[in-house]
Amino acid sequence: MDSRFGRFLRYISSDLQISPGQVWQLLIPSRRTSYARRYAAALIIARIQLISVLFAVIVPSWSVVDLATYDAPLSWQLTLLRFASGLILLVLGWPRRLSDTRPYTHAMAMLLALMIVPSAFHMASMALLNASATSGVQAVMTQFYIFIPIVVLAGLAIFPLSALEIILLSLPAFITAIFGFFYDGTRVSLEEHFIVIWCMLMMTFVSIFSGMSQLHYMETMLHRAMTDPLTGTASRRSGMETLRLLFHLSAVSGKPLSVAFFDIDHFKHINDTFGHEAGDNVLQQITERLRGLLRHSDTLVRWGGEEFLAILPDISARQLTALVERLTATGLGISPDGTPLTASVGIAETMADNAESWRALVELADKRMYEAKQKGRARALLPGNIVMNLGPDAKA
Repeated sequence: MDSRFGRFLRYISSDLQISPGQVWQLLIPSRRTSYARRYAAALIIARIQLISVLFAVIVPSWSVVDLATYDAPLSWQLTLLRFASGLILLVLGWPRRLSDTRPYTHAMAMLLALMIVPSAFHMASMALLNASATSGVQAVMTQFYIFIPIVVLAGLAIFPLSALEIILLSLPAFITAIFGFFYDGTRVSLEEHFIVIWCMLMMTFVSIFSGMSQLHYMETMLHRAMTDPLTGTASRRSGMETLRLLFHLSAVSGKPLSVAFFDIDHFKHINDTFGHEAGDNVLQQITERLRGLLRHSDTLVRWGGEEFLAILPDISARQLTALVERLTATGLGISPDGTPLTASVGIAETMADNAESWRALVELADKRMYEAKQKGRARALLPGNIVMNLGPDAKA
């Protein structure tokens, strides 16, 4: 029996075309694909750099107002604080390469730093202002410093983040706001305390709604762009990104990376004889069979037409024979004419083939696939020029 909270999730997501499982992913960061995390990381860092450079100019420029409003040495202390903050923001905004191994961790670390800089500036400035007597115009200008945490929280609204991530990232702003109220005694009334905290809470909720909306839109668009609509496998573009990342990890870790290039035998004949709908059914049937053979860590890519590429991390050339044997035992399904479906397969592995790039690895697997076709189809050609029969007679 469904819980009340489960029914509530379905209710609030029904008009948004979001499943309850997706609602959980928007609330808590989990089960994102590596490509989605990398894309989100690149987007987050790009926006961090834009904001950092923008405020690296605005924050020091405001020192003109401080010098005209406050008496020395307070005005000079605030000016020094502004230029120090601007310098740190400039460092954050400096162009840098996204981490290949942990891109999302890299992005979140930079975002946390971006949240800490203005929060620390607010804490330091309030310590200076609370230690100095202000009146008239100075007291009015001090209100701008009091509301800095609200501006900081508003900045979170431009990032595609889950609710939990926004809540955690908002903590520095809340901590420094409370510090600003009570550091060295407070001259702020209870009503003003309530207004600031209320505005901060409201801005946090706005940022959560905005962040979750952006995240859902981003992942929906990515899923459409990176998934083949017919077979549900990864698209070629997504596969190329996965290959690039896994090849780099293979080179760093020294672990093998293998690829298996599948081309369905006589697929044009199936299309021409039985129609494209029958051909689509064959593609879907083969996709399901291949998925059943692969591990959760493997990636199946529709490379184009009737060609599929299986990306197999941490599988050496020695282990590839067992994969082909499982494929032979399982088969790829039945053709519309009742005969077994077969494929020509070319397999390559980074270490056994000394591949210098992921493109070279795929090209070698593609070349071996064509050699398997030339040898009579329904065959797999492995590193070391090993040929394995994949036809029905091989099952015995």
